[in-house]
Amino acid sequence: MKKYKVAVVGATGVVGNEMIKMLENRNFPVESIKLLASQRSVGKKLKFKGQDIPVELLTHDSGKGLDLALFSAGGGTSKEFAPSFAKAGCFVVDNSSAWRMDDNCPLVVPEVNPNDLSKDKKIIANPNCSTIQMVVALKPLHDYAKIKRVIVSTYQAVSGAGSKGIHDLENQTKALGKGEPIPPLEKFPYQIAFNLLPHIDVFEENGYTKEEMKMTNETMKIMGDKSIKVSATCVRVPVLRAHSESVWIETEKELTPEKARELLSAAKGVEVIDNPAENKYPMPLFAQNQQKTFVGRIRKDISCDKGLTFWVVSDNLLKGAALNAVEIAEMLVSKGIL
Repeated sequence: MKKYKVAVVGATGVVGNEMIKMLENRNFPVESIKLLASQRSVGKKLKFKGQDIPVELLTHDSGKGLDLALFSAGGGTSKEFAPSFAKAGCFVVDNSSAWRMDDNCPLVVPEVNPNDLSKDKKIIANPNCSTIQMVVALKPLHDYAKIKRVIVSTYQAVSGAGSKGIHDLENQTKALGKGEPIPPLEKFPYQIAFNLLPHIDVFEENGYTKEEMKMTNETMKIMGDKSIKVSATCVRVPVLRAHSESVWIETEKELTPEKARELLSAAKGVEVIDNPAENKYPMPLFAQNQQKTFVGRIRKDISCDKGLTFWVVSDNLLKGAALNAVEIAEMLVSKGIL
């Protein structure tokens, strides 16, 4: 089997660490690996397959001689450095929002639109975490019944906001448990412990947040159907890991809960947990560190003739980020592109 020279950019971050683990856990054919980051992380050592790999400084020459780079270092870094990697002949899978709506860059979820990958498009965008898990569930339903409209409310874990978001929840929970004042906020504008914030990313002029508009715009691009109408409300909740979503869809063709369960049960990457009589449904607690997207609470909407509602949970650091990126790389290999 051919092996590849790989880099992880932003290797010391929360998602970067998960990318390294996914490359190892899924046995991606790595010949050599570079771990790249900013100056403050240079010299740190991270493990890959039992070896201590030193972190190197990211430069415009870092992509030379590489086959593949997984980026998770923020939009500004991606905008600056990804073109240099691509120019050197390296495929870039970027986890930031920098390239997602660029017409020249495919926005890919392998279960949904693998055919958008091609040899001439070196920069590939990894979608937003909340979008990924939703479209994995939407795809089989759309293929059968054609989705007209989606209304989604998300319940997003603090790890989606990076290490500072995790620190906020952990430190505040400890302090409150001891009856102490909460420490200074690192990430969120308000206390997140025992609270929730209907505010992820910045607010735009239309009253939606940037995160909510990502779900609208990215869904249409990934699904290849601009007729799908999407309205999202994104909420940060005091959960460390795994995002949850309440999804409502309206379809052109009649879609019963029974048929939806059948379609979803057969879909790649999806596991249906839907037995309310025995209190079985997806939860973040069980989705953490799991590679599947879990769907449950599938039921007919009682207010709409062709409406269906369901609950989707997935690990935002895995399928919502690192896993999807590695699966894109695997798809590049299987298609003979890489």
